[in-house]
Amino acid sequence: AKRLKWVDEEFDTMVFTDKLLESNGSAVENLKRELRHASILVIVAVTNPESVKWIQINNQSIPNVICFNSSPTLKNKLGGSLIQTEATESIFSKIVNISGQRKANESMEVVRTISEAWNRHNSDDIRFCLLIIINAYIRPVPILKNLRAKGLSTLNCMVKNCGPQILNCLLDPNCRKALQCLNECSPLDQVCNYRCIASYEKEQLLELDAMIPEKPCVPPMIKFQGEELSHEMAEDLFVGWLGSLDWSWRVVAGQNPAYDHFPCQYQLFYRGKARGSFWYEPVFQVRTLEGNLVWRRRKYRVKRAKIPGTFYFSVLDNGVVSKEFWTIVDVSDDLGWGLFHYHGAARVAGQSYTGAVLVSPDGKYPNESESLRLASALDKCDIKEWELFNVDNCSCKDPPLGLPEGSSLHCKIEVVGKKISPI
Repeated sequence: AKRLKWVDEEFDTMVFTDKLLESNGSAVENLKRELRHASILVIVAVTNPESVKWIQINNQSIPNVICFNSSPTLKNKLGGSLIQTEATESIFSKIVNISGQRKANESMEVVRTISEAWNRHNSDDIRFCLLIIINAYIRPVPILKNLRAKGLSTLNCMVKNCGPQILNCLLDPNCRKALQCLNECSPLDQVCNYRCIASYEKEQLLELDAMIPEKPCVPPMIKFQGEELSHEMAEDLFVGWLGSLDWSWRVVAGQNPAYDHFPCQYQLFYRGKARGSFWYEPVFQVRTLEGNLVWRRRKYRVKRAKIPGTFYFSVLDNGVVSKEFWTIVDVSDDLGWGLFHYHGAARVAGQSYTGAVLVSPDGKYPNESESLRLASALDKCDIKEWELFNVDNCSCKDPPLGLPEGSSLHCKIEVVGKKISPI
């Protein structure tokens, strides 16, 4: 509910369980009143016969009703029209009895996109399900404007501005495979899209647009080991264990499934040769569409933002420039773990994203004694611990690590073995 307001402050969401229906007080009457004015009703895992009957009686005026993992007697509805489904492997696998072919095609596209998003089983895609319905049947949602290129105008634009590149791509076997792969992905399925790109390492073509999300607003940590956080110290926290180890941090888990689920993620933060320069190089594995595990390495330019502990990142990734805003949310005094949050956008790819990574020196979860502090850090990001995707750190042989010549590391703190002290 809170994340819908990150998109539009005017969106109001009410969440309740069917246990509420067991009472006969004002709460039930308030719920009935809310349903009479609701634009969307999403039903999840409701199978109790009495609850089903109550919902059937009280959802008649709601134009959009979507049911997941619920009683088959509950009917789906989009734009005021009933969507009758034949249950097979997907709740919306086959749609029948929609009047009008054009209307049926539009509903089929919406339903297919919703189903794919729901089946990815993460909180961002649950929000996406609601935004798809709002965009299709209530009012346009600006962040979904790049959902799917439509019409000949897009094709004409591509041919006019990128004709030679398109031809070269079609003549190149790898690039052609990348395009075919991307065409099979839902446009907002970042896992599928990034996997295609990382498998074939080719540039994208469409000139789209997206902005870095402004919400949630995540505050950086204020002190480290009792000392006020400065820009230099914040950079040192990013540098982390590099010097004592061959890497700064290893990613334990992440909140964004598109970027945080790749196996064997190493982070390298270091100061560059040029005065004031700072760099971030993630090293990670990708399982290609052929099933092979390959190493990938990216290089981000990092610049300080206004507040210590916040940074601007930029990277060129397969022809697409991504810009990100990172925040050091918390790092334990012994550098046993850290939590970094980010907002980002790949503008020409038309995608924006948010996420957070939990890191440690060995890729293992923090000790149980740190659970309350970790929960507090996640709460600052509006993230629950169950939303994190654990990174597979089981088979990480021969990562391509190492630093450029002339690089330097810490300037405010010193990490020797397991001892962290001021320089």
